[in-house]
Amino acid sequence: MTNGKIPAARLGDDGPEVGVQGLGCMGMSFGYGPTDAGEARATLERALELGVTLYDTADAYGAGENERFLSPFFKAHRDEVVIATKFALAIPPDDPTRRIIRNDAPYIREAVEASLQRLDVDVIDLYYMHRRDVNVPIEETVGVMAELVREGKVKHLGLSEVTAAELRTAHAVHPIAAVQSEWSLFSRDIEAQVVPATRELGVALVPYSPLGRGFLTGSFGNADQDLTTGDFRRQQPRFTGENAAANQALLEPLRAVAEARGASLGQIALAWVQQQAAVHDLPVIPIPGTRKVSRIEENVTAVDIRLTEEELALLEPIAAKVAGNRYADMSFTSAGRE
Repeated sequence: MTNGKIPAARLGDDGPEVGVQGLGCMGMSFGYGPTDAGEARATLERALELGVTLYDTADAYGAGENERFLSPFFKAHRDEVVIATKFALAIPPDDPTRRIIRNDAPYIREAVEASLQRLDVDVIDLYYMHRRDVNVPIEETVGVMAELVREGKVKHLGLSEVTAAELRTAHAVHPIAAVQSEWSLFSRDIEAQVVPATRELGVALVPYSPLGRGFLTGSFGNADQDLTTGDFRRQQPRFTGENAAANQALLEPLRAVAEARGASLGQIALAWVQQQAAVHDLPVIPIPGTRKVSRIEENVTAVDIRLTEEELALLEPIAAKVAGNRYADMSFTSAGRE
């Protein structure tokens, strides 16, 4: 880091410049059990001090509550931050506990207006399609998103969990600044098709869950035993039962590298993701989530760690041995449709 701040990179050929590490904000008010709002707000401020400028949320996180939570911070630092939010996971009126995927024009227009209101901003910097509705042609969805750009409601477009073919089709309609997909030492399926497509098209890759939803930090070993009832990681196959036990053993190479470096497991796991920018020759801006000041300070130091060829070779076999899928239903991911 220079001057105490992380370096910057650009989201796509014409996208905004952001710190090379962003911040996933979902867990500050949704998904990971109880949170300390005061500590979470302090984390936002500290992240900005350290050069983190991309802040990621979505309308689906707590039915808009995460956007509302972030709004005062964004308002106080509007010219310093890049706001990323998403649409597509709608709440059916007959069951508020469920989410259904919608990519149709009326819903997109309804969603963007609601997000603008909750965020209390005039324009969204980066607007993602959160998940793909295969019943709506993606060129139609991106066509509506492009209209939002022309209307001044959105600056740049992003897609989440899309296949390489879907990205190419979308990019032909309107330039895509970023693709967000899960990418970590535990999740590398996008390297086969999606990563080459983003490099070819000049699109940035924004890895979510680069710390394997905390599993790669060693902060929990079995979701059923270690996490609160409301924590959604208890629903993910690789973190429970026999899968969790098998996957804990896969942390040993990571632990060996971390101990030799005098670093934490999380720092090495994040360093691996950050280093994929050089490996694959494209912008890579991971968005690890945290709600603690100490963790954001720990995470950003990963941008200065360069793993050796020997260390990379030691970590290379991990992903192929992971037990359990990323989600119980993989049809909503790029890997489920490639």
